Amino acid sequence: MFWRGGRKLIKEIEADEILIDSSNLPSYDTDQFEGRIEQPIGRPAILTTLGVVFLIMFLYAGRGLDLQFLNGAAYAKQAAENQLTEKIIFADRGVLEDRRGIPLAYNTLASTTDDFAQRTYAPFRGLAHIVGYVKSPQKDSSGFYFRTSFEGIDGLEKTLNAALQGQNGITLTETDAKGRVVSESARMSPIQGAKVRLSIDAKFTQGLYDAIEARAEASGFQGGSGVIMDIETGEIIALTSYPEYSTQALSEGNKAALEVALSDTRQPFLNRAVNGLYAPGSIVKPFMGVAALTEGVIDENKQIVSTGSISLPNPYNPDQPSVFKDWRAHGWVDLRRAIAVSSDVYFYEIGGGYQNQPGLGIDRIDKYFRLFGFGSVTGLLGFDEPTGTIPTPEWKLETFDNDPWRVGDTYHTVIGQYGLQITPLQAVRAMSALANGGKLLTPTLIASSSPKSIALNLPQHNLDVAKEGMRMSVVEGIATAVNFSGFEVAAKTGTAQVGLRNQYINSWMIGFFPYEKPRYAFAIVLERGPAATLVGASATAGDFLRFLQAKAPEYTK
Repeated sequence: MFWRGGRKLIKEIEADEILIDSSNLPSYDTDQFEGRIEQPIGRPAILTTLGVVFLIMFLYAGRGLDLQFLNGAAYAKQAAENQLTEKIIFADRGVLEDRRGIPLAYNTLASTTDDFAQRTYAPFRGLAHIVGYVKSPQKDSSGFYFRTSFEGIDGLEKTLNAALQGQNGITLTETDAKGRVVSESARMSPIQGAKVRLSIDAKFTQGLYDAIEARAEASGFQGGSGVIMDIETGEIIALTSYPEYSTQALSEGNKAALEVALSDTRQPFLNRAVNGLYAPGSIVKPFMGVAALTEGVIDENKQIVSTGSISLPNPYNPDQPSVFKDWRAHGWVDLRRAIAVSSDVYFYEIGGGYQNQPGLGIDRIDKYFRLFGFGSVTGLLGFDEPTGTIPTPEWKLETFDNDPWRVGDTYHTVIGQYGLQITPLQAVRAMSALANGGKLLTPTLIASSSPKSIALNLPQHNLDVAKEGMRMSVVEGIATAVNFSGFEVAAKTGTAQVGLRNQYINSWMIGFFPYEKPRYAFAIVLERGPAATLVGASATAGDFLRFLQAKAPEYTK
């Protein structure tokens, strides 16, 4: 029965619409409850479910009561005082070691409770300006690190800071109100800084420093420095400056040691070997001899007589000629002997000319000084260097208010005086170039570095003549302080007057060894000693080379 158009309709239902035969049964999956008659949930099941629900609600309510009312204040305080922080795992700084593998700068952990290992320096003398020092990581007043790594301040600690520094690690650390660690988990492991092997020989350098210190103290020099260089590789075997500062004290932040160093008028922070500028005096004569031979101004056998001075007419006052003195009368000397006895007159004449003897002139003197590396930085990696000064007419006009250049200025320049200023590092580099056949090397403090050099393209014979003059100086000239049995050295001395009244001197010696097969060049300077001082750099070199024979004979063979 159904409705249509508001009328009630009645239709008869057939039997086959009520009963379904067995052959037409639908296919139900009874295991999946298909075709089954739904049954109502039983009372026990409902009661059990309600019981579980009420139990859970009761537990949550009880925990909430505990958190909010019974112990809420205590839990709040504990939550506030527990801290989750990132903690730095300090990386160990890389080790600096000498060419023999002796650690010079390394790390020492004084206590297991320390956050980082302290920087420690080997107690060798003479290494401060090479190795340098660092500032340690630092905390602020709240206990947080505002400096999270070591910072190189001087020397190779500064130059190689990026390689030595390494990379800090990080951990997540939870601490309770009493500062106790509750949990800790690593997020990044630290990476140790690189180990660097230097070209420096620590014991060798200490021997050089001790020789400089002893002579400076005995003869009244303000300071001094020395450099030893491998003439084939450019590796610096020793580089030292006296006086020096304490690397350990400054790294530890010792304020008293810092104040003492800062108040010392001898400037212990000055790296004299690299940054000290000095008039070289007669140590430049071998290089000027090479220049004169190469330019054809003289031949090796040209003899010039030294009677103790030469005089030039004075156009402004004929009765008062300009006199240029030698340090003594040497008689007739050729180039080798002029180098050996250090004749000023010989080099006046070949430098500035005199009577019938032509001279190089200041332009060519300037050219050869620069060719041997004077007046320019040496290229020592990471160290700021001054260029020095080579006097020229242009330089004089600028420096002395348009005062013109005179031949006397040339005379003084060719013997290493006037405004000429060089560094000990420049001197040892030039000496290496003369000794190795004309290769101007870039010095390095890193062991096993690939040599870098510039070819000077100078005749080997001209270089050999200068070397022979330096050997003659040791055997029978003015450098006999380094004349040893079984160990042949070639050397040249130099003395430069300084001070407003020439009341002080700088004393030099440069040279190379062994003579027959050169391997090492050296330059030593003692600074600002009394003008009457007779014992200076020559004696220092002698003391050091005797030390070398006794303590490190491998360098002398």
